[in-house]
Amino acid sequence: MKTTLDELQAFACVIDAGSITAAAEQLEQTVSAISRSLGRLEKKLDVTLLRRTTRRLELTEEGAVFLAQARKILDSVEQAEEQMALRRKQPAGRLRVNAASPFILHVLVPLVAGFRVTYPDIELELNSSDQIIDLLEHRTDVAIRIGPLVDSSLHARPLGSCLLRVLASPAYLKAAGRPRNVVDLARHSLLGFTQPESLNAWPLRNPSGERYTITPALRASSGESLRQLALAGAGLVCLSDFMTGADRARGDLVQVLPSATVEVRQPIHAVYYRNTALVSRIACFLDYVAAHFAPR
Repeated sequence: MKTTLDELQAFACVIDAGSITAAAEQLEQTVSAISRSLGRLEKKLDVTLLRRTTRRLELTEEGAVFLAQARKILDSVEQAEEQMALRRKQPAGRLRVNAASPFILHVLVPLVAGFRVTYPDIELELNSSDQIIDLLEHRTDVAIRIGPLVDSSLHARPLGSCLLRVLASPAYLKAAGRPRNVVDLARHSLLGFTQPESLNAWPLRNPSGERYTITPALRASSGESLRQLALAGAGLVCLSDFMTGADRARGDLVQVLPSATVEVRQPIHAVYYRNTALVSRIACFLDYVAAHFAPR
């Protein structure tokens, strides 16, 4: 075989990273070394894989075909290496995890240190996205999804669930007054999500007995943004317990209308493509998160 694995890795990394410079940083090589690898690869294949301009890199048709095959080869090598690690009972390799930024900040980040001590050969990569992503397109091994799952070809593992509460800062309640019932919310500043609209259905019953759906005075796409707004005294917010446990313990956020609140839990799942042959590093990660998240 004329082509080397290093050349395949450099080529794939340039595409994933978006530039030769970014790929060089990820692979801890020089820009010139990555450029030489691409040059050698194109010379060996006698095709142009990338069109280079001053502003961007673009795959040629031949480059797209070759990239798909290169990824299969790299994945096969990675799986072979992992099988050897399994024989040593020590999971290894890169694990790419995607989750909404609040879950990463409040759940995963506090677990990272302990996980790395337990599994030192797993290279953990955390990527945040507040939208549902395509795992293959984003080169993701496992994604954490919060809320009901839509029909999907992905396999899912439950990690737990969290209560929803309506909260506000003491400063806001001092200035605006504490609502006495659901009807009182009409005169308050309500903080809600831009999408999906279902997140603006709060765990309260309106006078007709249905879930209370708010019309937000201020919207944000991220739960973490809404949390910060609530802490700053911008209004009332409805958030999951995993985000606000420390805030409630300190008294920085307090629950509003607890007697009118109905129990609504957000399910939390991990989704992934591999099932019967679930790779060990994914299994170890999910076991670790589930064990430490459940008591919350």
